[in-house]
Amino acid sequence: MTKFWLSLATVVLLSLSAPLRAEDKPPEAAPATSGTAAPAAPAPAAAPAAAPAPTAPFMLEIAKINSGDTAWMLSSTALVLLMTIPGLALFYGGMVRKKNVLATVMQSFAITCLVTLLWIIVGYSLAFMPGNPYLGNLDRLFLNGMSFVNGQKVSVSHIATNVPESVYMMFQMTFAIITPALICGAFADRMKFSAMLWFMGIWSIIVYAPIAHWVWEPSGWLAQKGQLDFAGGTVVHINAGIAGLAAALALGKRVGYGKEPMAPHNLTFTVIGASLLWVGWFGFNAGSAVAADGRAGMAMTVTQIATAAAALAWMFTEWLVKGKPSVLGICSGAVAGLVAITPASGFVAPVPSIVIGIAAGVGCYFAATSVKTMLGYDDSLDAFGVHCIGGIIGALLTGVFVSKEISGAEGSLLTQCWGVGATLIYGFIVSFIILKVIDVAIGLRVTEEQEREGLDITLHGERVE
Repeated sequence: MTKFWLSLATVVLLSLSAPLRAEDKPPEAAPATSGTAAPAAPAPAAAPAAAPAPTAPFMLEIAKINSGDTAWMLSSTALVLLMTIPGLALFYGGMVRKKNVLATVMQSFAITCLVTLLWIIVGYSLAFMPGNPYLGNLDRLFLNGMSFVNGQKVSVSHIATNVPESVYMMFQMTFAIITPALICGAFADRMKFSAMLWFMGIWSIIVYAPIAHWVWEPSGWLAQKGQLDFAGGTVVHINAGIAGLAAALALGKRVGYGKEPMAPHNLTFTVIGASLLWVGWFGFNAGSAVAADGRAGMAMTVTQIATAAAALAWMFTEWLVKGKPSVLGICSGAVAGLVAITPASGFVAPVPSIVIGIAAGVGCYFAATSVKTMLGYDDSLDAFGVHCIGGIIGALLTGVFVSKEISGAEGSLLTQCWGVGATLIYGFIVSFIILKVIDVAIGLRVTEEQEREGLDITLHGERVE
C-alpha cells in the first residue's frame, strides 16, 4: 500500500511539471544561444515514508530526551510511591483494631520492599517487554540492557520514547507495588505474615505482570483488541479487588465477625491516608500520560472532579440509608471515585467524570454494605467492594464516555467487557490456586489464639500502647 501511494504522488508531481495548457502559456522566452531548449526543472522528490513505530526498547541520544516530561515523570513516580507508603498504610492501619495496626502497616511496607526487587529481577521484563500476546520476554531480566552511556545516550522504552527507560521502569514499579498492597485490605486481621509474603511475591509475577502485559504493552492481546485502561482500572484495581475476594474466601471470616464489634481504632489515620491517596493519585492518573501536556492536565482535572463527586455520593447515600454521614464513609467514597476514574482519566471530559464519580460512590457503597452482608463474605476493609466494583464501573463507563477529541481513541463497551471479564476470571482462578497451594505448604491463617490476642504482638512482638 505504501508503494502505491508513493507512485501516485510521483505521477501527480510529474503531471504538475508538464507544459501548461496553450491558453495559459506565458510569452515564449528568446531561444538560448546554444540553440537548445532550457532543461525543465526536476520534479520535487516524494516525501519519505514515516519510520515505523519502535517495538522494543532502544538507545537514544540524550539531547532527544524531553526534560520537562522527564521531570514530571520523576515527580509522578514519587507521588505514586507516596500512595502506598505512607498513604495506604495509614488508610488501612486506621481501619483495623488497635491490636492489628502495626501488622497492617507492616504489610504495605514489606510489600514495597519485596516487589521492588521482584520488579527489577523479572517483573518489568514480563510486563513491558515485547514477547507474545500474553507475556513479555526476558530481555530485561535484572534490567539487563537498560543503559546510560557517558551522558550521551540512554535507553528508552518503546512505550515511552520521550523519557529515559529507567524513569518509565520506576514509574511502573510503583504501580506494581500498590496493586498487591491493596489486596491486604480483604484479609486484614487474619493472615500469617510469611504466607502473605509468599502470596504477594508469586502473585506479582504470575498474575500482575501478565495482565499488565495484556493491556499496556502494544503487543498484548487486550491492547490489540482496543482495551482502554489509561492508568490501571483493570490492571490495578479490578485485578487487586478480585484477588482480595479470592483471599477472603480462602481464609474465611475473622473470629467473631458479625458477633463482636470491630470498629476502626483511629479514623484520623484513615483520613490522613485517604488524603495522601488523593494527592498521590494525580501522579497515578496524570502521570500515565507520560508527558507534561494537555492530556495530563485533563487527566488531573477529571480525577479531582470524579473523586469529589464520589465522596459526596457515598456520603449522601449513607446519610439517607443510615441517618448519619460518617467520616469513614466519605473517605471510602473518595477512594471509590479515584478507582473509577483511573481507567477513564485520559479519555473522558469533565462532565462525564461527574457521572462516573456518582456511579462509583453509590455502587461501591452498596457493594461494601448490602451486597457483602447478603453474600456473607468477610472483605475486612472492602478491597473487593471498592476496588473491584469501582474498577468495573470505571472500566465500563470508559467505553461509554470516551472522547476521541481528547484521546484520539474510539471506545467500545463490548471491548471493555472483554478486558473486565478476562481479568476477573484469570485473576480469581489463579489467585485462589496460589492461596490453596500456600495453605497446603505452610498454612495461610494464624491460629484463633493469635488472632484474638492480636497480630502485632503474636507476629511481630510489638504493640501500640
